[in-house]
Amino acid sequence: MSWTAQPIFFVDFEGSRASGILEYGVVEVLGGRIAGARTRLCRATGRVRAEDVAVHGLEAAALAGHAPFAEEWGYFAGLRERGPLAAHYAGVENGLLKSVWPYPRRSPDFARPGEGAMEWGPWVDSARLYAQFYPQLESGRLESLVAACGLQAELDALAAAHCPPDRRRYHAALYDALAGALLLAALAREPRLAGLTVRQLLALSTLDGDKRDALQQQNLF
Repeated sequence: MSWTAQPIFFVDFEGSRASGILEYGVVEVLGGRIAGARTRLCRATGRVRAEDVAVHGLEAAALAGHAPFAEEWGYFAGLRERGPLAAHYAGVENGLLKSVWPYPRRSPDFARPGEGAMEWGPWVDSARLYAQFYPQLESGRLESLVAACGLQAELDALAAAHCPPDRRRYHAALYDALAGALLLAALAREPRLAGLTVRQLLALSTLDGDKRDALQQQNLF
């Protein structure tokens, strides 16, 4: 089965292990399209550094009235049960998620159909995929890839529909999640990539050679 038939949930967090997750954005990708989006601000659980505020624009005082991210357990555990999670350089999001909840509920192992797992991963990683599929692109930065692939206008239109007015920019969680989700969806426009299985997509997203060999089902091309 092609990966395009499986819901994949693209995740982005703003915050750090010190401050806690201050904002999340989640975008569902299905059938090569954006199928849904969700975001909210979260109360800090630690110190928010001035240098981080300069990047993401989120100050602790402005977040004080919001519930902490830990109250989203049911939502994120439910996502993991429905499909694999995705991110751009997924190690960051995986680390932040595990700092709150080390394990999800027992969920399907989308790399091994019919089996179960108690891990947040393996993740689909758009940065790793683009580095392999399009090695001619000079930068793996999210903003650079969106521009190089001609997706900026589409991203801004989606942001106008889904993002809060003051969070329609890079380093805002849902905006970045939409950017990564668009990059993932764009792969479905190429027949050679649209035909990959979920297992192959996950294998190509890992840097660990042993894990990649274990996940890889067949030669790509």
